[in-house]
Amino acid sequence: MVNYRRARLPGATYFFTVTLRDRRSRMLTDHVDALREEVKCVKRLWPFRIDAEVVLPDHLHTIWTLPEGDTDFSKRWRAIKARFTRRLVKRGIVLAHDRRGEYALWQRRFWEHLVRDEKDFARHVDYIHYNPVKHGWVARPLDWRWSSIHRSVRLGLLPPDWAAVPEEGGFGE
Repeated sequence: MVNYRRARLPGATYFFTVTLRDRRSRMLTDHVDALREEVKCVKRLWPFRIDAEVVLPDHLHTIWTLPEGDTDFSKRWRAIKARFTRRLVKRGIVLAHDRRGEYALWQRRFWEHLVRDEKDFARHVDYIHYNPVKHGWVARPLDWRWSSIHRSVRLGLLPPDWAAVPEEGGFGE
């Protein structure tokens, strides 16, 4: 097995992309209530702060800050993925199995990026908030229901019309 090198800094802030295997699936938004409940449960077991997040039909982007002295984001993702999958099965959702006999809902791993500074943080928050527009789900970021942009607007961190008209160049990958 490949030994993945992950940046592990206690109490750090990370940007994550977590994806379903079937990129045509709408499982995350169709069952966003279950996803939210399982994230809350995992947060109670192993605390972390969600700084920004967007849930799209087939993937999600989020920024987490871990507690001081803690580096184990993998444990949290493993638990969220497993709990969400089990909840769907309990709801009677039929999920395919892979050749190992495991449910084939999630891509096996996730992508993470250690947030380096405030500018890097702001760039990733913008990316998260603009992502539903980039994928063609809505015309304006505020029109997407499953985004932390609503919290940012409520707190006065962003105006309600933020990025309503795409800037030249947009928000890159």
